[in-house]
Amino acid sequence: MGSTSQPMRAIAAEVLLAVEGGQSLSQCLPPALNRLALNERPALQALCYGTSRWFHRLEGELSGRLKKPLRKPDRVVHHLMLVALFQLRFSQQASYAVLNETVEACRALDKPHLTGLVNGVLRAAEREGAPEPADDPARFSHPMWMVEKLRHNWPDNWQRILEANNAQAPMTLRVNALRFSREQYLALLAEAGIEASPTRFAPHGIQLASPVPVDRLPWFADGAASVQDEAAQLCTTLLDLAPGQRVLDACAAPGGKTCAILESRADLSDVVAIDESAARLPRVQENLDRLDLTASLLQADAAATEQWWDGTPFDRILLDVPCSASGVIRRHPDIKLLRRESDIVPLAAIQLGLLDAMWSILKPGGRLVYATCSVFPQENHRIIQRFRKQQENAILVEPAVPWGLDMGAGRQLLPDANSHDGFFYAVLEKPEP
Repeated sequence: MGSTSQPMRAIAAEVLLAVEGGQSLSQCLPPALNRLALNERPALQALCYGTSRWFHRLEGELSGRLKKPLRKPDRVVHHLMLVALFQLRFSQQASYAVLNETVEACRALDKPHLTGLVNGVLRAAEREGAPEPADDPARFSHPMWMVEKLRHNWPDNWQRILEANNAQAPMTLRVNALRFSREQYLALLAEAGIEASPTRFAPHGIQLASPVPVDRLPWFADGAASVQDEAAQLCTTLLDLAPGQRVLDACAAPGGKTCAILESRADLSDVVAIDESAARLPRVQENLDRLDLTASLLQADAAATEQWWDGTPFDRILLDVPCSASGVIRRHPDIKLLRRESDIVPLAAIQLGLLDAMWSILKPGGRLVYATCSVFPQENHRIIQRFRKQQENAILVEPAVPWGLDMGAGRQLLPDANSHDGFFYAVLEKPEP
């Protein structure tokens, strides 16, 4: 697509207005990127992600600088000023360019009557510098409910979690073990001038010193490696895969874990990947195709087994449940704007329902790995505790692994600013009759 006459900051303001209205960046950013020339797209993405990451801090400053809130029809200009404040506070952009171009963007948004306000607010912001944030949401740049919940759940770690959430996540790869050893791929990266090191816990993981476009990665298009966080890669180490097993990846999109399962064992009898979202399943197929792997894909609600299950039990089930995604905020900063505290209880009900359903199709002697990208105990070890009260025969397996905090019913990884995301895993086995 070609360039558009609308300035990039104006487009960023429209994207953030859509996020405020409940759309995720992954929904509303792609069509916005298509309005720009290819070389401009990374800058728009950086603006939208950066403003979302620091939204609560920027919002605290902006509301302090406005005598009264803007009218609803002018709300897009509020977001335009947030984008400009993000650039003033967190980017290398020259201040005069930020001010001039933001005023131009205000005109492009058809709000010429607000150019004086925008100019005055931003000149004062540039002159006076960033204020000391007065309250927790602004200081930590998270919604208040999240700060309080983390403080309550993790009294010793909550500030570290908040800091990690505000850091930019590293780029981590999973080497396709069917093609290369990790050492071989590290050598290929070194030849390509890409600095990288092995991950601490995931056996096929490599962390890059700084992100690069995937087309710079050696043999990427031919399936040599995939982009996947280290914590998400650990699922294959817990599944205890063996030849001839029938494996289910429930809630599979976008397919990173399905592919990891297939890469770790070429001799499984059958891998079934299901996801409720018809829109997301093509991504799973694209990943499989690039890696030259095969799985049976089904669009279905995993919990409604009567609608899709063929009656043959599974030896292994990976259940990566829908969750608050509170462990991957650094990758998806819009979660801070989209998630509500009231989401957690309904999510926990879905998680428990899925666990029940999957247990019914697990073969006796089989193993189920429960996973979330959450740091909230309500979605994690407390779900496992609740489930084991209902299913007293469920055997909790405590894997001998060097990572995560032992929660008594599973292991919790907290987000680490310099390595993995926040993740939870629990391993359950069904006894033989």
